[in-house]
Amino acid sequence: MTYLSRRLMVRGTAVLGLGLASGTLLTAPTASAADAADSAGAMGAAAKERPVSLNGWVMEERADDVSTVWTRPVPGTGLTVATRIGDVETVLVHLLRRHHYEIDELRPGDVTGWHHPSGFDPAAAASNLASGTALRIRPGHYPAGTTGGWYPDQLTVVRDILAELDGVVRWGGDDKQPDESLFSIDVAPGSPRLRRLAAELRGWREHPGRGAGVPADPLDADRREAAEALTRKQRATAR
Repeated sequence: MTYLSRRLMVRGTAVLGLGLASGTLLTAPTASAADAADSAGAMGAAAKERPVSLNGWVMEERADDVSTVWTRPVPGTGLTVATRIGDVETVLVHLLRRHHYEIDELRPGDVTGWHHPSGFDPAAAASNLASGTALRIRPGHYPAGTTGGWYPDQLTVVRDILAELDGVVRWGGDDKQPDESLFSIDVAPGSPRLRRLAAELRGWREHPGRGAGVPADPLDADRREAAEALTRKQRATAR
């Protein structure tokens, strides 16, 4: 042990002497630290410069590969949708399942989720598709800019679903430039409301008699009142 320690000490002293002689030993670590700081700053700036959709979520360049967006199943429908995984997925999949069970059966091609961000205006609600936080239901049936595509009884259920989701989801039909096929997450990343809602929806899956697929009464007085209150609120904040 003594022999090894002495050898290491001699080698260390020799390196120190070479470093002092060349004048590089004291400056090299400083330069490395500066380079690391510059690199970290550049990475942070790059992250900050990544475009976000209208609702504040970062747009994704790809899905199903090094991304927060993945193609996920919609249980009970046989369909899949490309969506931001986690709480956003839980909420949007619940919406789709209620539509499938209570409004009209969804078929292959009826639902689209994430789209590549190229061509999207970040100031438009459709940009939410590029962050994986929105979806379209039968876009061919409800062309953007037009209204009246939903039957009154269908719209009653849509309003009930939005109220059940506590306003975390916004319907594009309420926007100034209507887009009746579009449904978007309407809260920012990290929203406590989104977390609470997703946790509640996941809890429903574990208790028979609750959640999507269990008949709800959208004509119930309390549910109608909640739906109408949310409608007024979301129309008042139309963009």
